[in-house]
Formats: sequence, structure tokens, C-alpha cells
Amino acid sequence: MSEPTSKGALSGLLVLDLSRILAGPTCTQVLGDLGAEVIKIERPGRGDDTRGWGPPFLKDREGRETGESAYYLSTNRNKASVTIDLARPEGQKLIAELAEKADILVENFKVGDLKRRGLDYETLKARNPRLIYCSISGFGQTGPYAHRAGYDFLIQGMGGIMSLTGFPNEEGGTETKCGVGIADVMCGMYATVSILAALNHRHETGEGQYIDISLLDAQVSWLINQGAGYLVSGEVPGRLGNGHPTIVPYETFPAADRSFILAVGNDSQFGKFCEVAGAPELAADPLYAKNADRVRNRKQLVPIIRRLTIEKSADEWIALLEEAGVPCGPVNDLGQVFSDPQVLERGMRITMPHPVSGEVDLIGSPINLEKTPVVYAKAPPLLGADTVDILSRHLGLTEKTLSELAEKGILDLGASARQKGQAAK
Repeated sequence: MSEPTSKGALSGLLVLDLSRILAGPTCTQVLGDLGAEVIKIERPGRGDDTRGWGPPFLKDREGRETGESAYYLSTNRNKASVTIDLARPEGQKLIAELAEKADILVENFKVGDLKRRGLDYETLKARNPRLIYCSISGFGQTGPYAHRAGYDFLIQGMGGIMSLTGFPNEEGGTETKCGVGIADVMCGMYATVSILAALNHRHETGEGQYIDISLLDAQVSWLINQGAGYLVSGEVPGRLGNGHPTIVPYETFPAADRSFILAVGNDSQFGKFCEVAGAPELAADPLYAKNADRVRNRKQLVPIIRRLTIEKSADEWIALLEEAGVPCGPVNDLGQVFSDPQVLERGMRITMPHPVSGEVDLIGSPINLEKTPVVYAKAPPLLGADTVDILSRHLGLTEKTLSELAEKGILDLGASARQKGQAAK
């Protein structure tokens, strides 16, 4: 077996990242983790909106709060930050020149915004036919909603997932969004898959292409079994709290001290659970023997199970059920997640050097490639930290030209200068 290479799977590719917030940065962070060089273009003086989305903010070496929000840190690893004013013709010219050298461009501007700036796909394609250009938007480039702004919360509501999340009205529940921006994250993942497919097409043909990804399309696509269930039956599903629409018992149950998860996936596992619970008669009862029967008789069965589970602690149940081969587990808070030995062993909590704080803890990548593993090369950059390096290295701009552009407000070299000074110490 050959040794893994120090280069990532996408090493040698140049990504121009004109996105901000979450969906686009999620996509480009994955590309960066896989070895691509990612140039993140940000507004001078302000940068990605998420830089200000806090608290919490990262603390410096003296424990003082900085301007680096945890939100921004979550999706901007392995990128270079370059500050360019896209509203100005000089800034647009710089972006177009970078796009000539790029393999991939990712943007999430409103429909038509980049066309007005001469940075749309057709214009840049004429300069770089190999360019893979991915537009991420709320509703796509076509259709009656195309010009609307799209945010994760809106998409979770419009795309149906909120109607499935939360407890039923009769239990005091209401429709509920997911606790993280899952519509944005999944859209970013679909964008990544699309880009990799386009790269393979370019490998075979030499030509780039345009990719149109929308939050709403992505959200609808991952309604999966619930969406397919509606299309097959015509029945609109309701909210089940932590229950599963087609598997029972498959939800949280109360123990003597706290809740735990019981995830019975088949009839054999149900029989094993009933043995551990001291109620083998339930598995023999024709009302509950088969999963389809348990689903139909959910309202009778679940209260019976709840009366059984309250008799032991969660840890006792988990130990007994794991030994019996019944899937189960705790409901961990994030403190428990990021101290879990399995999570730590799998490298899902990482520590990277950071110019302001000394180091920063981040969530690791779940991608495990044997020959070209993920490389954590660069912590989320300070605003504009790489402006000088990138524009001089890729476009050949001199120090004089950079200074002139900075004087006009096209660039902001402050962070670049500060980072350069810190590196020299």
C-alpha cells in the first residue's frame, strides 16, 4: 500500500470564492480542505457578514474579545482573505483577472448582480473557457422567486422541513427550525458535489460549465422519505416530535434520570428490547410483533414503553441494550460531544495556530481519504490578511500599484500589513 501524499486531492486547483454567509463558504471550505487554493474575496473594512455575527467571538492571547466570530471561523478554514471593492470598476477588473487564472468560481450574489459588474459566467467564460462557475442563490436563476433574497430560516419554512420538525399541536408543540443552518449547509454540499462532477467533465472534454444551485431546490431534495411518502400517498405528514414516521419505537424515551434514545430498526431488535425490559409479551402481541403493526398502533405502544423505561437510569438502559445489540444512546450536549472519545479519536475536534489567539479549536472534516487525506493548512484568515500576497503572486501587482489601489479604497492592506508584521516577529 502506498503512503499518503502530503498534497490534497484537489491540490493545484485555484478557487475564487465570491461567496459569504454559510452555503458558499461551506462549499469552498470543503474544497480547501481537499487541497485547493481558495481565494476568499471580501469587502474592504467589513468582510463576510458573518464576521460580525456574534458573540461568541474569539479571544486574543490576553483574553480580550476580538472581531473574529465563531460563526465566521466555522466555515472559512484553508482560505486566503483578499479585500477588493467589487462595486468599483478597478475592483471588478482585478476579479476578472483572477478569474482568468481560476479553475472554479463560487458566488452567491443576488441574481443579476454580477452581470451588471461584468463578472457573470458568459463574460468570464470568454476569458477562461475552462472556468467552472457555480452560482448559489436562494431560489435559483430561473422561476418566479429568482430575484428574492433567500436565507436559511426562510428556506426551512418554505421547503417543508419545519412542518415536519417539532412536537404535535396536541402536545403543545409548534413547527420548529433545525438548530443549525442545515438548509445552507446541505446546499453547500450539493454545490461541492456539482463542482466535482464538473471537474470530471472538464478532465474529459477540457471545457468548464455553469452550475445553478439553490437553497430551496436543495431543501426540497433532502425531504427524502417524508417527501417521497407524500408523493406516494398524497397524505401530508404531521409533526412527530422525536418519533419516526415509519419505524416504532424510534425516538427518545424517559429514564429515571434523563432521556435516552431507543432506535429499534427491526423486529428482532424489538424482541431483544422487550426481553431486556422484562416485557417479552409485547413482542409476541400481534398488535406490535411487526414494525408495520407498531407504526399503526404507535399511540398505544409508546406509552407502554415509556412506563417501562422510567424504571432505570439512562446509563443502565444504554449498558443493557448495547449488550443485547439494541441500538440506543444518550442525548449529548455540545460539551459532551466535543469530549466524547469517539469524536476525539476520529479527529472531529482540531486545534490550529491562529495569529490573534495563538490557537483556535475548530470542527474537523469528516472526509477520510486514504491516499490524499484532508490537510489543515491555514486557520480562518483575518480580513484581508492575504491581499498583498495573492495579488502580487497571481497578478504580478507591484507594491507601488497595491499602495495606489489601497489609497483609492479599492483594496485594504491593513490586515495584510499586520499579518506580515506578526509573521516577522
